[in-house]
Parts: sequence; structure tokens; C-alpha cells
Amino acid sequence: MPVKPIIKGKLPGPKAKAWVVRDTKVLSPSYTRDQPLVVDRGRGVWLWDVDGNKFLDMNAGIAVCSTGHSHPKVVSAIKRQAEKFLHMSGTDFYYEPEIQVAEKLARVSPTARPAKSFLCNSGAEAVECAIKLARYKTKRPLMLGFLGGFHGRTMGALSVTGSKAAQRRGFSPLTPSTTHVPFANCRRCVFNLKFPSCNFQCVKFIEDEIFRTILPPEDCAAMVVEPIQGEGGYVVPPPGYFQELRKLCDKYGILLVLDEVQSGVGRTGKWWGVDHWNVKPDIITSAKGLASGMPLGACIAPASVMTWPPGSHGSTFGGNPVSCAAASATLDLIEGGLMKNAERQGIVLMEALKILEARHRQIGWVQGKGLMVGAEIVKDKSTNAPDPAFRDALVQRCFQMGLLILGAGRSALRFAPPLVINKSEVGEAVSILDDAFTHLSRKSR
Repeated sequence: MPVKPIIKGKLPGPKAKAWVVRDTKVLSPSYTRDQPLVVDRGRGVWLWDVDGNKFLDMNAGIAVCSTGHSHPKVVSAIKRQAEKFLHMSGTDFYYEPEIQVAEKLARVSPTARPAKSFLCNSGAEAVECAIKLARYKTKRPLMLGFLGGFHGRTMGALSVTGSKAAQRRGFSPLTPSTTHVPFANCRRCVFNLKFPSCNFQCVKFIEDEIFRTILPPEDCAAMVVEPIQGEGGYVVPPPGYFQELRKLCDKYGILLVLDEVQSGVGRTGKWWGVDHWNVKPDIITSAKGLASGMPLGACIAPASVMTWPPGSHGSTFGGNPVSCAAASATLDLIEGGLMKNAERQGIVLMEALKILEARHRQIGWVQGKGLMVGAEIVKDKSTNAPDPAFRDALVQRCFQMGLLILGAGRSALRFAPPLVINKSEVGEAVSILDDAFTHLSRKSR
């Protein structure tokens, strides 16, 4: 029998309510808090709140806790390093953990080899690094981003982000100048075409229209794109798309920057999301699952690209030795079986969700790679009209039943559990979601 969530009463409980009140008095209102979950502890795919309720976590801190909550080997690595020293600035000095992580990343990098890394604190910082590096290397000022793409909320990263207006509202002017184009979202093609007869019109549009009218390609340093759009709705492009982007970049001397912050480090069943399409990027960014919850980001590029001199970029806390120790343990666990488990359990999850798709009219489609899976919630399957209200109701209903899921894009449910999840736990998550669909469908009649 699968282990199940334990919910003691209506959520949030009394202790959680008290902490939420305290939170609102002292923390920034800019934080997005979808559920009143006040975490006390975690282990594997399970979380307990301060009232003793037990939750099945299909978020992993938004794809961050790749090895599960408090994996013993990661915790042990953190403790060993913390007892030695906590910080010495990898920008100014040398220490083993930082070098060891960079060596491991160089070995698995999808870029040309040899590869080098700049270690920082987050995905947004890694994207900032990639933007600066692309400008430095090409001596060009402009960038190309994609509608639906999310790359962070710092000013440079926000400039290439095209996910939600709320993320940009009130912050203009942003770092000049980024042009945004449609991503290959074949389910909702802005050109009203069908793959493969479309012949990659979304890529042709860049060359035939954007480069011809508003973005001189000789001024474009890089295009920044996610292999699978994360915040944009877990959108998976069709086969051949990245080959077409690669050809376009090569034609005009533009660097191809792959944002692997959410899709990388084994989540999709391969080291990197782009590995599913066998394309070599010029620069990649990584963070989230890289250190199992410790703050660490990386910008990775071939040595032939990362040629900037000392002082051109740095970070006081980047490459922190404790975070690097956690990352080394994480990478060993990913390679030692969790990446394969992500592939295996991703198939189980996709198959189970497709059964729900046939059962519930609100699921328009299911797509993903490995344990990066999205289920799009629609009002009508014939039109694919999004239904964010029903999606949000599902998220809240699942929370009350002890299942933690989040939305993405206009109306998708995203599934990004820890890579340690097993078949029984996948089945329990889908079963709870099934019950939530049934409950809300009856309620809406």
C-alpha cells in the first residue's frame, strides 16, 4: 500500500495561520504565495508543516530539491564542509569544492569542450552572466528572447523574460534592448499552422520579419531560450526546432544561450533538456536542482567563449564552498541513478496523466520530458481555450488533500517532483489529482 498524506483538519492549521500573519507584517508583498504551507521539515518527496500535516510534494521547491528533501548524502556533505569553513570568496581565492564542481560540470556540459563555469548564487544571476558574456564575446548590444520564456527577475534577466506582464509592470525601462518572438508552442501556434507542414514558420519569422525590420542580426549578441519552457507552461517544442535555431544562429554569428535552470541536472531524464535534441549551445545556465536546495547557479561555456579577463565579472558569495559541497554530492547522486529514475518515473507519470486526460474533459493535453511534465487545463478541448480559474481551484483542492502542485503558464499544472520519487508515490499523486478533478467537476454542475 502506498504511503499517503496525512491532513488533520482544514488547512491552514492554527500554527500555520499564526506564522502567515507574522509573515505579512515583515516580508515583501512581492512574494507569490499560492498556498498557506508553513514547512517544518522534509524527507524525500514528503513535507510536514508546523501543525503536523504531511504532504506529498510534486513541486520540489519549484524543481530545486532534485535529490529530495534533506537527502542524507547531501546533508552529510554540507556538514563536512561547514565544519571546515563557510566562506572565502571564490572570486578572490581558491578552494577545492568550487574547482571540483566546475570539473564535474565541464565533463557533462552540452557545449563544446573544454568548458568553463562561472559559479554564482541563482538562476537569474547565471542568466545575467550569460548576457554579459555574450555581449563581451560578440561585441554586439542586442538580444533575442521568446514569448513565454522566463529567465529571472533581475533587470537583465527580466529583459529577456517574456512570461507575464506582472513581472515587468512598473519596472521599465529595462536593460536595452531585447526583441521577443513566439516560441514553438504547437498546441497554440500564433501562426495558426500545424507541425510539420508549418516548416518551422516560427523560425522563418525571425529571419524573414524580425531581422528584416527591427533587429539587425549583425547587432544581435545572443538568443536566450529554454529547452522546455518552465514558467511559460511546460511547453515542449517539436523535433528539429533547436536544430533550426542553431542553423540561424550560425548563419549570423549569434550565440545560442540555453537556459537550463529548470530543465537541467537530470530532471528530464538526461543531463540537460537540450540533450533530447542533440544540439550544442554556446552558453548554458544552470541553478535550481544543481545543489539540492542550496543557493548555487552556474553559467557554462566553452573556453573559447569564456575569454573575459579578471575583474570583468565576479560574485562575493558565488561558488560558496558549502553550496559547492552540496552540488558535488547532488551531481554524484544524479549520475548514480536519479537521472535514470527521472526517465523511468517520468514515463509512469505521463502514462497516468494521459489516462486522466481521457477521463476528465478539463485536461487538454499532457506533455513533458522525464519529471518535467505539464497538464494543460482547458475550458473546451475543441478550442484549447485556457481555464486558469479551474486550474487554480485544482491547485487549492489538491493542497487541502495533501498534494502539493503548482500552476505554470496560463493554465497548466506543473509536475516537478524530487527525482527520488517512486512508482507508488507517483500513483498516489495522480490518484489525489483524479479525486480533485471529480470533486470540482461535481461542484461546478
